Amino acid sequence: MNGQGKIAIITGAGTGVGKSAAVALAAEGWTVVLAGRRAEPLDEAVKEIQAAGGTAEAVPTDATDQASVQALFNGVKDRHGRLDLLFNNAGTNAPGIPLEELSLEQWQGVVNVNLTGVFLCTQEAFKLMKDQTPRGGRIINNGSISAHVPRPNSAPYTATKHAVTGLTRSTSLDGRKYDIACGQIDIGNALTEMAARMTKGVPQADGSTQIEPVMDVSNVGTTVAYMAGLPPEANAQFVTVMATNMPFIGRG
Repeated sequence: MNGQGKIAIITGAGTGVGKSAAVALAAEGWTVVLAGRRAEPLDEAVKEIQAAGGTAEAVPTDATDQASVQALFNGVKDRHGRLDLLFNNAGTNAPGIPLEELSLEQWQGVVNVNLTGVFLCTQEAFKLMKDQTPRGGRIINNGSISAHVPRPNSAPYTATKHAVTGLTRSTSLDGRKYDIACGQIDIGNALTEMAARMTKGVPQADGSTQIEPVMDVSNVGTTVAYMAGLPPEANAQFVTVMATNMPFIGRG
């Protein structure tokens, strides 16, 4: 198991993509630290991983709060002495309403989670990874196919996911001197609570509403585990994993 003895932090880990990644990494021998705002789903995910023979712990964390993020990383340093992987997965969305009807609070709520939260966690990972022995580690950011092409009425989500791509590139460049690799996974229509609406019909660029194909979320966990398991000299800079027949290629 290529993660034996290695430590990973996963944000937004209680459900969906984050939980899938935690399960897949734990199966590869990683010790997974599950972070998220809600304690109950984190605890349930930890129990599931432990029942399968994995090693996991839950740390309730608000990724938008600097003190909460610092406590998460300081705790990992105190308990485990190092950090080998950060999966910046926590994310949120605004209602699918016209751009001109969005409130400032709705806009800022998405920016705070999807962008500022990624920055805060990345900053703390840098501080820990650059000073540990052996030095370095890996950061994986959850982008989205919305980091490439927008859906209708998705300005806050699309804007933040485009920004995550810029942060991924800057993190990859600025991390070189510390032996920190950074890549991004762009996900399309993994069947999670957030994506369940795809099975009932979602707005298309031509104004129609269509049911879209979805894929099992475990495919995302497997992909994250692959990216995480690469040797230090290799990096999957950008990886797209999506439902094969979804309207992304040719979308718009």
